[in-house]
Amino acid sequence: MTQKTIYKTALIVTIFSVVERFMGFLYRIILSRTLGSEGLGLYTIALSVFAVFVTVTSSGIPITVSRLITKYKTKNDEKGCNGTVTAGIIVVLSVSIPIVLILFLGQNLFKGIFADERCMSVFLVMLPGLVFTSVYAVIRGTFWGNKNFMPYSIIEFIEEMCMIIIGTILVVSTTTIFSGSVRAAVAITLSYMLSFTLSMIYFFAKKGKLSKPKGHFKPLLSSALPITSMRVTSSAINSLVAIILPQRLIALGLSASEALSEFGIVFGMSMPILSIPSTIIGSIALVLVPELSENFYKNDFELLKKNIENAVKLTITIACLLIPLFIVLGKDIGSLIFNNPKSGEIIAYSAILLLPLSLTMITTSILNSLGAEKMTLKYFIFGALTMLVCVYFLPAICGVYALCIGYILSNVICSVLNLKSINKKSPLKIRYKKHTIISTLLIIPISLFGKFTYNILILYTNEIFTFFAVGILITLFSIAIYRILNIIDFKKLTLFFKKN
Repeated sequence: MTQKTIYKTALIVTIFSVVERFMGFLYRIILSRTLGSEGLGLYTIALSVFAVFVTVTSSGIPITVSRLITKYKTKNDEKGCNGTVTAGIIVVLSVSIPIVLILFLGQNLFKGIFADERCMSVFLVMLPGLVFTSVYAVIRGTFWGNKNFMPYSIIEFIEEMCMIIIGTILVVSTTTIFSGSVRAAVAITLSYMLSFTLSMIYFFAKKGKLSKPKGHFKPLLSSALPITSMRVTSSAINSLVAIILPQRLIALGLSASEALSEFGIVFGMSMPILSIPSTIIGSIALVLVPELSENFYKNDFELLKKNIENAVKLTITIACLLIPLFIVLGKDIGSLIFNNPKSGEIIAYSAILLLPLSLTMITTSILNSLGAEKMTLKYFIFGALTMLVCVYFLPAICGVYALCIGYILSNVICSVLNLKSINKKSPLKIRYKKHTIISTLLIIPISLFGKFTYNILILYTNEIFTFFAVGILITLFSIAIYRILNIIDFKKLTLFFKKN
């Protein structure tokens, strides 16, 4: 793909992702209003446990299938592509089907997983969807490897809308909280069945084939297992943080309810807002992975260098443009969205997290596309251990902000190590330091301009008007500075949108 095609495709994927997230947010509102906090709790707990099993069965499969298909395509090895897909399907079925059978047949033994036994009934309704979504993960990898991002985005969108429409119809007519939670689970299973069906129809309609998987299991598993391990470990780390941080706060004198409230503010309110830019970065990474794999396996190192540099610089630019907005308007975001000023303070003070977090995401994807999955797992574990140390020792100094500091330090470690490894993997030196320094330094004057503008406007207008006006002014001021310093070539950007 050309540079224009890459970023146009990333833009399309981002739009679909943003719309899906917004619709999912609205669906959550519907569920909360119809099921109440208790019913929503049953559904959410069952869904969170189900998500762990999805991570185990298929989280590393799509990107691995994508990379291997790209590798075989560069060699014109069609049988290699088909064998990889077949091996992937066999692997996920070999894992997901036994899990489903064991949990169904031994449900009485596993009820202790949940504090409320009703969650098990909700969970079992979702469970068949594990097989469908695991196989779909393999087919999703073929979409990425063949750079078919439009059908992938459409199927993902249809899956989300199926869940929302069916779930809304079923839930609004429910008579009890428990039956409503079960019906919401039914919607998830049906949506997974639909995405599986549509993906298989598209796969075979486009003359996709299955062939003997002999010789393809080892490369598939050796690549997928580190990614899966990293994501399973991430879930485990989050669980540990949810246990350790409240306990440390209680040990420092807070009551149990106060400690849980503090944790809920930072983990349930502030961090989800700070992770919003990951939607954009994730879309860029998704589109870029097969492109980088192709450059790497074709030994086109000049284009590989260019694509990596562009991805890293674009990621840095996006993060550094958003950080001043969060620094200046973070407190208002907490008040307006959550009606919680402290969550806004955490957003404002932790806004710098966006830069290492975004860099970690894009550089991890780059390294995975170059076949360095074990390396990214090692760096992730190192960063995660650093966060756990912060969460355990720092609450005595900074309270709940220990989690924010932990996130920042762990992502700084991962992003720095990833960038060093990328330079080692690439035969040509990747240049990004000058862009990083300039973009990072610009955060200071842009933030000061925003603070100054905010303090003036708030004297004469209300909070909502000031919020939107300052947001627009900061954005325009940022664009002006970036244009003056020629950090972004706006002429090329304008021509790009005119031509496309």
